[in-house]
Amino acid sequence: MKVLFIFGGLPHYYNKILNNLNKDENLTISVLVPATQNSAVIGKGVYQTEVGIEFTVFQLQEYKTITGKPFFKGFNNFLKQNKPDAIVVGWPYIIPFSFDVRLRFLLNKLNIKLICKDIPFQVPKYNEARQFYWNYSELNEEMLPPKYNKWINRLKYFILTQIRKSYYRQADAHVDYIEEAYEIISSYGVKKESIFIIYNSPDTDAFFETKSSIIKQPSILNVNKYRIIHVGRLVKWKRVDLLIQAVSILKQKFPEIELIVVGTGPEKNNLISQSKSLNVENNVKFVGGVYDNETLGKYLMESSIYVLAGMGGLSINDAMCFGKPVICSVCDGTEKKLVRNNVNGFIFKNGNVEDLISKIDLLLNNPALLMKMGEMSVSIIKNEVNMDVVINNYKKAFEYVKELK
Repeated sequence: MKVLFIFGGLPHYYNKILNNLNKDENLTISVLVPATQNSAVIGKGVYQTEVGIEFTVFQLQEYKTITGKPFFKGFNNFLKQNKPDAIVVGWPYIIPFSFDVRLRFLLNKLNIKLICKDIPFQVPKYNEARQFYWNYSELNEEMLPPKYNKWINRLKYFILTQIRKSYYRQADAHVDYIEEAYEIISSYGVKKESIFIIYNSPDTDAFFETKSSIIKQPSILNVNKYRIIHVGRLVKWKRVDLLIQAVSILKQKFPEIELIVVGTGPEKNNLISQSKSLNVENNVKFVGGVYDNETLGKYLMESSIYVLAGMGGLSINDAMCFGKPVICSVCDGTEKKLVRNNVNGFIFKNGNVEDLISKIDLLLNNPALLMKMGEMSVSIIKNEVNMDVVINNYKKAFEYVKELK
């Protein structure tokens, strides 16, 4: 079965999932991406690479469609030449599959099945969409509100809801990261049996192998039981600023407290300035982007707590592989499956620095609880959310659409 994924780029973490899918003798995986790495579809600072890729990569030029969203030049001819059995695609590239009559005709002619890939995070149920958007103020990763007035945005989101309903129903199957998708997507008129919860995961097997080897290697940091760590792009909605603020207050009780910030992005200079202004420049260490398992694993293993103060998701999985308790708030929805309050970490009130401080304080004061929660993190990864689960659930979706042919 030939499966084509359509992405805005080649993020290093997802390449590993595709490699593993491609190892199945019954699957041939390929990916279509923009011919430039500057696509607006992929977030700022996302690390992309073709190193180690074991699947075929195609590139086409992007153009802006009548909806204002990008798509690919010459896509119909590309399909005629390559003839995949199924296409896995998400927002915004999925829009033309719903409204382009010629593309729909071509899919039917070539018997290509469409699989919608979604989180879906902050997507309301269809019958709740009007009220949801009436009170909703969208923020992007720079924490900027909508550019237009509220009435225009309410109209915009009404139209978006109808567009979403259309492409949800056009898709032959759905692969989603969160279990809430069963109720959310089915509310748009989608059959529940066509919805598959794949979750999201890094290459957990590789992380566990790395973990075993790291134990025998020299440390890269001095011993510090008061060290916390953040991993992720340095953009505003990751809320690293909130974490630095928390460290500045916790320093009064824990003078040795240290925050390791792994990642790079447009907010780096602002965050460095903040740490200086709060007199914690010696307590906050910016180590840059780290994309190899061994180095990342060392930073995680030599820290006590993983904290994600804002949006994100996959870094939680990474930290749990290395036995870290997790403190987070509202992320991207995947945290609901991974982080169990008072079991393997804590959920703090969104944007509430006092609550964040209390959760960090509690763990730093209780080494036994910290260790127990870290062990639970490993158990959840090994038994519930890992690479094998993601791969197997993808295969179930592929088998489902194969039977529709």
